[in-house]
Amino acid sequence: MTQTSSPLLSIIIPAHNEENRLPSGLAKIDAFLSQQNYDYEVIVVENGSSDDTAGVVERFAADHPYARLMVVDTRGKGLAVKAGMLAAKGEYRFVCDADLSMPIEEIAKFLPPQADCPFDVAIGSREAPGAVRYDEPWYRHLMGRVLNLTIQVLAVRGFEDTQCGFKMFHAPAAQDLFTVQTLSGIGFDIELLFVARKRDYRILEIPVNWYYSDESRMRLVGDSLAAILEILQIRRNWRDGVYQRRPTG
Repeated sequence: MTQTSSPLLSIIIPAHNEENRLPSGLAKIDAFLSQQNYDYEVIVVENGSSDDTAGVVERFAADHPYARLMVVDTRGKGLAVKAGMLAAKGEYRFVCDADLSMPIEEIAKFLPPQADCPFDVAIGSREAPGAVRYDEPWYRHLMGRVLNLTIQVLAVRGFEDTQCGFKMFHAPAAQDLFTVQTLSGIGFDIELLFVARKRDYRILEIPVNWYYSDESRMRLVGDSLAAILEILQIRRNWRDGVYQRRPTG
């Protein structure tokens, strides 16, 4: 399908120094999208790269008019995702890690008719019944479970996997949640779910197939500690009234 001003699907890819992984990822996304019967767009948000990430996207977009490059110079995955989500036009807006550790074909699970329950936010889950993790070292899985337990105790209960990098937002929820998002680091996912829960949005966990990569950017100890500090900031923000409540009426 051709690009329109109001596509069904927007795919947002935050990208920092991804010149090596992006070409194959964009090719896989293109192969998948070319088989769909709905309109779509792809927004790659280059985020403070020192390599040719921007050039890779520009060359791809030259032959694929549904794709475009955004540039956010200040580092922070949360900043990049926020910029892409607020610039997107799709009814459904999907954030996607550049490594495609979740195969792009899994995105069908997040869209009607496979996603047959109405939702505002759908999060890819490596822990929900039916999910499969491939090749992940045991110690990384263990650390992930410890972090999830911490998140459930301190911030958002009831979700087994808040940190999977693949999430779908219905457009009205995206416009609302990303407007009030404040965090730019690893805790931005938790912040979004925290506010979504406070505003009574419908949140689904979607089981996905997920493949571990040795090139993962996740730092076990450093990122886990950073997430805990950002959870404390989220709690302070809520106490201080930073997150305005969802308007009614």
